[in-house]
Amino acid sequence: MPLYKQQEIKIYNSLTGEKDVFKPIYEGYVGMYVCGPTVYSNVHLGNVRTFMSFDMIYRYLLHLGFKVRYVRNITDAGHLENDADAGEDRIAKKARLEEIEPMEVVQRYTVDFHNILNAFNFLPPSIEPTATGHIIEQIELIKTIIDNGFAYEVNGSVYFDVLKYNETNNYGILSKRKVEDLIHNTRELDGQSDKKNPQDFALWKKAEPQHIMRWPSPWSDGFPGWHLECTAMSTKYLGEHFDIHGGGMDLKFPHHECEIAQNQAAKGQTPVNYWMHANMLIMNGKKMAKSTGNFILPNEIFSGDNPHITKGFSPSVARFFMLQAHYRSVLDFTNDGLLASEKGFNRLMEAINLLDSLPTSTSSTFNVPEWKQFCYDALNDDFNSPILIAHLFEAAKYINQIKDAKASITKDDLAELKKAIHAFVFDIMGLEELTTTDNKGTNEKLTGTVALLIKLRQEARANKDFALSDQIRDELQDLGIQLKDGKDGTSFSLS
Repeated sequence: MPLYKQQEIKIYNSLTGEKDVFKPIYEGYVGMYVCGPTVYSNVHLGNVRTFMSFDMIYRYLLHLGFKVRYVRNITDAGHLENDADAGEDRIAKKARLEEIEPMEVVQRYTVDFHNILNAFNFLPPSIEPTATGHIIEQIELIKTIIDNGFAYEVNGSVYFDVLKYNETNNYGILSKRKVEDLIHNTRELDGQSDKKNPQDFALWKKAEPQHIMRWPSPWSDGFPGWHLECTAMSTKYLGEHFDIHGGGMDLKFPHHECEIAQNQAAKGQTPVNYWMHANMLIMNGKKMAKSTGNFILPNEIFSGDNPHITKGFSPSVARFFMLQAHYRSVLDFTNDGLLASEKGFNRLMEAINLLDSLPTSTSSTFNVPEWKQFCYDALNDDFNSPILIAHLFEAAKYINQIKDAKASITKDDLAELKKAIHAFVFDIMGLEELTTTDNKGTNEKLTGTVALLIKLRQEARANKDFALSDQIRDELQDLGIQLKDGKDGTSFSLS
């Protein structure tokens, strides 16, 4: 029996505002779409956090035995700089400023995006479509929406008629907003005067003469609206009705609201059963912003080359830090938080490394099957990674108690514990042990250095120089190295 038949998952559904029991449309199969990056700059750490949340969700669904088609797009056209229907395309603007081709911008930052996600040990999605690769699908979708009476063409641009749509549907069903209460930008912007109503949004924009990125269409040489691409690509690869659609909280309105309206207008049905939204990342209690300097790039976390952190951190430590907050919670990125996470990560890895050398007994003082179900219960409750981590630390404490002969475990329970911990830590959370050649060399040097200090401490104690003995112990402890005196000698651990 597959694991998914033994577990009941509840997902917080932004559409209903409640935790709903997850029931895929087709048993054993999951279709999941997540809005990807607009590739005009280095990937933002807040975006990384969102994609990391869905990477863990993807990993858990695979672990349970689901066959998952995970689609995450690349926005390489149509995303205007103010997220509305006016202004300059973000990628085209970057190309103009740097005097290069737009596709050079796209290539540079797509490569950066993939490199960063690979460093964080993300699984690649099943399909990674691009907006420019699906212009035909978007044009055909617009034709259908026009034919169904929910869009109109003016001077080569096509707009979605929100008020007409709202007569028979609910524009605001996801964000819980009412059309009449929406606050709109009333400035005179390019093309806005063409709209029947300020609420309407662009499906196709006629390109101005200076606009570099353009494609032929029945209405004009132009480019698709930003909201349209996700509707076209999600339904092409997952069907007109699929299971999960995810993204950042900032996309709920208008982007995801518009996706629902477009699909309803074109296909006559809502596209998605479960809408999931990851919350924002702040830094030192404030919004991240390049303009204020309260900002850090993922690579700077690894190198430590940023004034907001005191040292570099491994990708797995940074990943562990982010997963210690629930994906729907605001996460405050701080140096102290990273340092604490590094200690916790090392403590967990040390416990895992003890598993192969633990002695077994005829009885267990820890209920391993019950503990394992507690871990599943945490994940089944809207993918609650902080609670999962708390249970993992319970297991780490138990492992250390067995090592110190203060607890016992049977051979079968040890095998089950080892298998479960590896599944939760490495397969589902996506953490990695620091086992590169450099790290191995560093660990060997550290072990040798501490062993020398332990020898000097033993000599000091033999000479009754207890002040020096205590000094060695205390200064090592200040560095995060804990000495443990036992009947078989002195050992150490990183805290």
